[in-house]
Amino acid sequence: MKKNSILNTKYPFDSSLKHHIIIALGLALWIFIFLYFTEPLDVNEFRDTEKLIYLPLYGLLGAFCYVLFLPLQSYLFHKNDKNWFVKTELLFFLIFSSVSILAARLFYLYVIVPGEPNPYTLWYHLKSIIFPALLTILPIVIFGRFAFGKYKNKKIDEQKIEIKGKGNYEGLRVLLNDLICIQSSDNYIEVFYVSGKDVKKTLIRNKLSKVAAEFSDLLRVHRSYIINPYHFKQWKTEKGKLFAELSSSIFIPISNTYKNEVKSVLNSTTE
Repeated sequence: MKKNSILNTKYPFDSSLKHHIIIALGLALWIFIFLYFTEPLDVNEFRDTEKLIYLPLYGLLGAFCYVLFLPLQSYLFHKNDKNWFVKTELLFFLIFSSVSILAARLFYLYVIVPGEPNPYTLWYHLKSIIFPALLTILPIVIFGRFAFGKYKNKKIDEQKIEIKGKGNYEGLRVLLNDLICIQSSDNYIEVFYVSGKDVKKTLIRNKLSKVAAEFSDLLRVHRSYIINPYHFKQWKTEKGKLFAELSSSIFIPISNTYKNEVKSVLNSTTE
């Protein structure tokens, strides 16, 4: 159970294609520097011009193996409701390492020593070159992915608003665009918000008037409701009463006290 919970723990992740291209280019440069200065096995037999031809190709090969995984990475990210887990990150490194090993072996056989009668055996090649190279290269990739992921999480966290609870009652931190509406319930408020593909609600001990005064982006539509105009879909009238339809088919009554102001604000958001 413990191992399973660790694998399902969320892992810092940045889905930005631009940042992953930066990681791939950094990887290409690092592979070239590693091979150029360490000169594993017969690299020292290359002439300077050959080093500048073959070694950058090794770097580009590593970058290609990284970029090759990005479509699958994007698919897994969206399949998991834009979440990334430890097990998903481990899957990436398993695939990346396997593809890199295969590519390095084929590149050696068909580009570096084509037609050579006595090339390195697979085991010798793995043990003496590929595995040591991976041990040097993977920490760079791990650090780059983790650093970009932590930076993105920090930026997202800074964009969240916090609806506080009184006393020892816990509040809620949520992105403004994920907040749908808030309903008054005696001495509590019920906050409706989007989490992944689901709509959730959290009960917080606070007053609706206090929250409405604190967050000017939210709109008071009723003495018991405030809404986020971002989630407004359309108007609906039932038995002479006006309702605003929000995301996930949530219908909120509009009182006569706020009707004119609410119509003005919501109609402008749909223009």
